[in-house]
Amino acid sequence: MLRLRIFIIGLFILSVFVAFSSGPIEIEFGMYINALLIYLLFTFLYSHLNTTFKKGNLNLEYSISYGLSIAMFTGPLGVFIYEFISRFYTYFERKYSDTADEDEFLHTFYNIGAFALNHAIGFYLFHYFSGLMGDSSFAYWLIVVLIVILLNFLSDIYLSVVFYSIGDIKSFKDVIDFMKTRSFNDTLKKAVSNGLLYVFLLEQQWNLLLALFVLNYLVSRSLIVKSQSAKHKLERDRYEQMAYTDFLSKVHNRAYMNKIMNEYNHSGENIAIVVGDIDSFKSINDTYNHTVGDSVIQHFAATLKSNLQENDYIFRSGGEEFTLILTERTFRECMDLVESLKDIVKNSEVEAEYQTKNVKLPYTASFGVYYYKATEDFHIKNAYSMADDLLLKAKKLGKNRVNGKNGLIGLPLSARYNMK
Repeated sequence: MLRLRIFIIGLFILSVFVAFSSGPIEIEFGMYINALLIYLLFTFLYSHLNTTFKKGNLNLEYSISYGLSIAMFTGPLGVFIYEFISRFYTYFERKYSDTADEDEFLHTFYNIGAFALNHAIGFYLFHYFSGLMGDSSFAYWLIVVLIVILLNFLSDIYLSVVFYSIGDIKSFKDVIDFMKTRSFNDTLKKAVSNGLLYVFLLEQQWNLLLALFVLNYLVSRSLIVKSQSAKHKLERDRYEQMAYTDFLSKVHNRAYMNKIMNEYNHSGENIAIVVGDIDSFKSINDTYNHTVGDSVIQHFAATLKSNLQENDYIFRSGGEEFTLILTERTFRECMDLVESLKDIVKNSEVEAEYQTKNVKLPYTASFGVYYYKATEDFHIKNAYSMADDLLLKAKKLGKNRVNGKNGLIGLPLSARYNMK
């Protein structure tokens, strides 16, 4: 940590030296105050739009910096004053809102030093190469883009030193990977924004300067709102998935089964409700333990799930009981599938740990299958009860069985196939 403090303080002292040794502000004082106030106003407005993300033990804040344009216009001292005021505003604002990091004061000096030094470098490079390449518009924009790329590279180097000091970067590959996270689109946005701002400052087009700041603010705010909406939707989807997922088996739970059944109820589709249950599950728990029993449940769920189609559903509807909804199949196809599931289960073994030893445990399962047309005349919960009764009969017949019934038999053709 001492090395990090030395690096940050050294960076700040170097930026102070460059700022004050470079001479006075390049423009007349009144014009500088006008530009400074406008930049600070929009910097303060933009501050709540900045994006914070975690990198190792540090919180990094992402925002588009406009310091290069004021550096190109006012010189190293002018941009140092701007960075000093804006960064300490951020420091006090975070202290007031109780969002400051533990080392916020130190980080403030890093931000002042790194940005003021970088933009001072940008000032010298811009005016040196502008003198060589003349008044060409193409040359102007090329210089600005290349300077922004270089300053981003230097900024990544500074941050890499910081991460190395706290142990979040350990190799040159880590440095390269970190640098790759920077978006080239953001680099172009920074170059175009600063390039236009400098032109407006140079020509004292204050209305256009304000308009560009306002436009950038509105665009940034719109993107932030869309980003937050997408984030909130992702979180809602994640919470919904958690609410509808059984923790042990990783398949849908009974709450989701009720939801899907309500959607299929009276849908007019031919579907099969399948209720499957692990045979003699209580004896598995009694012979071994509940941990082994959990392994059997997980194996059974994974076996069923891996043999279903995308438009089929699997739910854990009870302890060792699972319910399937099979769609887009005939009764015979449903029975063949469930028979194959029964055989796959019978011919497989569960590997589990019991009393510090690995055991291989065979098991079987029985199934009840009720195939019907989901019409208003027959509620889907009644179909589920029928499948459950068929399962109980399969158990009574000796287990490791499939007992099915085609509810379409006896119905007229018009009822089976939606014939008018």
